[in-house]
Amino acid sequence: MTNHRIFRTLSAALIAGSMLAVVATPSLAEVVIHRGNGGEPQTLDQAHISIDVEGFIVRDMFEGLTIYDPHGKVIPGVAESWSLSDDGTVYTFKLRQNANWSDGKPVTANDFVFAYRRMEDPKEAAGYANILYPIKNAEAINGGKAAVDTLGVKAVDDKTLEITLERPTPYFIELLAHYAALPVPSWAIEKSGSEWIKPGNIVCNGAYCLTENVPNDHLTTVKNPKYWDAASVKIDKVIYNPSEDMATTERMFEAGELDLVYNFQTDQKKFLEGKLGKEQVQAAPDLSSYYYVLDTRKPPFDDVRVRQAFSMAVDRDFLSDKIFSGTQLPAYSFVPEGIVGYTPAKPEWSDLDQLDREDKAKELLKEAGYGEGGKPLKVDIRFNTNENHKKVATAVADMWKSLGAEVTIQNLDVKSHYAYLQEGGSFDAARCGWQADYADPENFLNLMISSNKTFNYGHYTNAKFDELMKASYEERDTAKRLQMLHDAEQIAMDEQGVVPLMVHASTWLVSKKVKGFALNGVNEHLTKFLSLQ
Repeated sequence: MTNHRIFRTLSAALIAGSMLAVVATPSLAEVVIHRGNGGEPQTLDQAHISIDVEGFIVRDMFEGLTIYDPHGKVIPGVAESWSLSDDGTVYTFKLRQNANWSDGKPVTANDFVFAYRRMEDPKEAAGYANILYPIKNAEAINGGKAAVDTLGVKAVDDKTLEITLERPTPYFIELLAHYAALPVPSWAIEKSGSEWIKPGNIVCNGAYCLTENVPNDHLTTVKNPKYWDAASVKIDKVIYNPSEDMATTERMFEAGELDLVYNFQTDQKKFLEGKLGKEQVQAAPDLSSYYYVLDTRKPPFDDVRVRQAFSMAVDRDFLSDKIFSGTQLPAYSFVPEGIVGYTPAKPEWSDLDQLDREDKAKELLKEAGYGEGGKPLKVDIRFNTNENHKKVATAVADMWKSLGAEVTIQNLDVKSHYAYLQEGGSFDAARCGWQADYADPENFLNLMISSNKTFNYGHYTNAKFDELMKASYEERDTAKRLQMLHDAEQIAMDEQGVVPLMVHASTWLVSKKVKGFALNGVNEHLTKFLSLQ
């Protein structure tokens, strides 16, 4: 960032025929941070966002009952305190008296009631409605089986919110930091409809609010002076660059045009460290999964043997070493390591060496009637535009060609890629990533429940898996519940309901000027905690 100094013009006094030199006194300049966002958001409406590049912006503009601190720990947000009933099903939140919207209206309990009802209303068709399913009647409402006003949220008074759950949910406070649980301004939505998120219409309760949104160019947010903690916010303006071209954003970072960049070419990590310094090139595994989904609705991937074979043929060690320079680690379970008390489930063949896996894969394909002398295999891999994803797709295509498949690859920008999958578009194989919304295996496994129409991209269905997941929601004993989830994951991994490839790592370029940034397991980095030196 270029530092601008504003100088006060002072009058010079002529004393005894000579001019006295006057030293100019600088005043504070506007502090602007330029963030490489890693992609273009589909929308900024909490009810319809679903990917990290949207969340980075929306969480800067809106604040929920709880938020993540720089180290990924859940701390109070709009709620300054809360209490829980003895049976673990009723939370009572006290909202901050000085929490306000950017138009000066106070943030009230009714703002959360409106937002949560809107999220569950089937007419809204919110993709992340399931996040709030622990709330009483949420799932029934979203399924059209109960009235919206029966949702277990109640405004006791303007600054007291009561939430009743279907059952005790140990991760509920962490869940409330998710963007599905953010409040929305009912009056702005009623006035502007779907246009409420546009500059000039939008009303925010977070540290920043939107002033510009130029598609494929930039988004700008400015500090919200009405925000309850505005005095602690050190950056005045945030300009987000939505480019997915990592080579370009790397050059912009090197030139000082970007201060913070999400995603870099991981096979260039050592080169970048040599050029920029290790402290500016940051990467660490987090609670997230890099995986492929296979469309189980049609041949060849409606056959479990084919899914198993294609998964076995992927050399994950090669991907980790050659493409990700060890920043991402090979994965055989969908749930990553690191969740307290939980042991991820892996398919039996994960213990074989790669050559034995490939031999087994060819046997399975032959059994299924594919491969040499059998039906031809034509597979197209879809991925969202990103150099790392392109390199993975190219490598996986070569690995699958060794099975006798004819493989092509294609890419779309990130918002179009996920929109296509969420809308149920037909495909063969597609790249996906999932970042933990809360540190619980359920957050990963619920993506494969057959009724999850938004995120079960491969349309995987297994009645026993669904049964175990349903039972886990009713189980009060923690150990028994985690065992149920493990058993469910074992079924899905044996059948390759999804194809885990890597334990995903968050990768960032962080300028030496940026202070307050810390890698964390949930990959959340609110601008309100950052400053520029």
